[in-house]
Amino acid sequence: MHPGDPEPLNAEESRGLRVVRWLGIVGALFLAFGSLGAGAAPILNPVFDIPVLRLFARIPTVSLAIAFAGMGMMVAGWLLLGRFSRPGRTRLASPGQLYRTLAMWTIPLLVIPPLFSRDVYSYLAQSAIVHRGMDPYALGPAQALGVADPLTAGVSNMWRETPAPYGPLFLDVGSWISGLVGTQVAVGVLLMRGLALVGLALIVWSLPRLARRFGVQPTTALWLGAANPLVLFHLVAGAHNEALGIGLMLAGLEIGIRKLPMRVSGDSPPPLAKGELMWIVLGAVVITGAAMVKIHAVVALGFFGVMIARRWHGKLMDLVKAAALMTLVCVAVTAGICFGTGLGFGWVSALGTPGMVWNWISPLAELGQLGGILGITLGLGNHTAGVIAILGILGYAVAGAITVKFLWDSFRWRYRPIIGLGVSLGAFMVLHVAMQPWWLLWAVIPLAASAGTSRFRAVATAVSAVLAMVIPPTGSTFDGRSYIVSQAYIAGGIVLLLTLVIVWRAAPMLFSPRLGQTRHEVA
Repeated sequence: MHPGDPEPLNAEESRGLRVVRWLGIVGALFLAFGSLGAGAAPILNPVFDIPVLRLFARIPTVSLAIAFAGMGMMVAGWLLLGRFSRPGRTRLASPGQLYRTLAMWTIPLLVIPPLFSRDVYSYLAQSAIVHRGMDPYALGPAQALGVADPLTAGVSNMWRETPAPYGPLFLDVGSWISGLVGTQVAVGVLLMRGLALVGLALIVWSLPRLARRFGVQPTTALWLGAANPLVLFHLVAGAHNEALGIGLMLAGLEIGIRKLPMRVSGDSPPPLAKGELMWIVLGAVVITGAAMVKIHAVVALGFFGVMIARRWHGKLMDLVKAAALMTLVCVAVTAGICFGTGLGFGWVSALGTPGMVWNWISPLAELGQLGGILGITLGLGNHTAGVIAILGILGYAVAGAITVKFLWDSFRWRYRPIIGLGVSLGAFMVLHVAMQPWWLLWAVIPLAASAGTSRFRAVATAVSAVLAMVIPPTGSTFDGRSYIVSQAYIAGGIVLLLTLVIVWRAAPMLFSPRLGQTRHEVA
């Protein structure tokens, strides 16, 4: 242990941590059992053939309440876990304790139906299109596979005739899964979740290493970036391919900068280390691979280039050289993947597919809806679609301007490049008309490894906790049956309150103001 490092938890705190861990495990089990009736189950639901468990599938309203209770327990457990992960405390939970906690909270979610959306069925259908030798960027599942195909049946109606917006690397890997499972939808879901777990493993591997480089406690980074309920609910339970995209992006950054020396503004650059250029190129290759899963990861190449330019001499010509290197690697790897998979560049024209949906949690979509209502009120007609289309273009422009600003400011040593990466990705996500809760993880996870301010952690914690609870497990709008959601929230809230009373009785120190105090506050 180095001087200034936090001490391990004492016996009382270790006991409190075990109580928190069990709170999350019970919550995960509630969510798992609730998902059997409230999840986005396949049309041919295998749960109906399992004695006892099929009961949950026949009482969906009760299952929804059970799922909400589990969600609340897991969010409460995460918030309490944060008290053992707050930087500056004299005693802090170790990364190993965070790893074990994350594993225990994840295991119950591995073999359940998808939760919060039906996107994983789109992955399976689009991957089957590739496996059957057709173009997923020209044909939707209904056109390529037919409406009667079991894979098409699971896809949400809005996406059955739309092209795939995902990169060729992801769909090519998905085609291997399709070749293994055929039309066995339930098995395909489990394998897609396994692919998401690969991404989560990359996140867990990269986060503490990046955090140490940027002066953030690894425990704090793991708590905010990996144990985050948005990760557990949407990347694990929802099996979203953001897990693989973010995981590859972070791994590429860690690989690429592992030989770069730690420098501050004004330092003279040391000679190139042995193998440094090789690691830089390898990192850029992995980041480009991430962009071939989800295009958002390409932003990381810009900020990685800034890191390289700052490592050399920090002059404008160094920035040009780094940009040229990143561009060369990106073009070569992209071309290799596009031609190697046989899918070509059709994915470029399909990138706008997600924008066909206006999500109510998107600020731009809500602003556009208000503009449409105003137009109707003034007798100008309903121009909501036009207003949202214009706002969508403006959103991209503003996000692009923010990215350019942070690229330049990072190059001028005003910000760490990885902080600029997190802010820029956050801007692209928030300023999109189809913003989804799990999209914010593109910003939260890299910032968890680099942003050490308490203000950021407070905002990220509040946003993560709120967004984790506002989306129902099924991903359904419950049109005409909205009362079901409110009743389930109330029932789940009552169970959560009773559970917290039990937790308080078992470990009252968890609710003590002194538990979260830092060394400075104690002094």
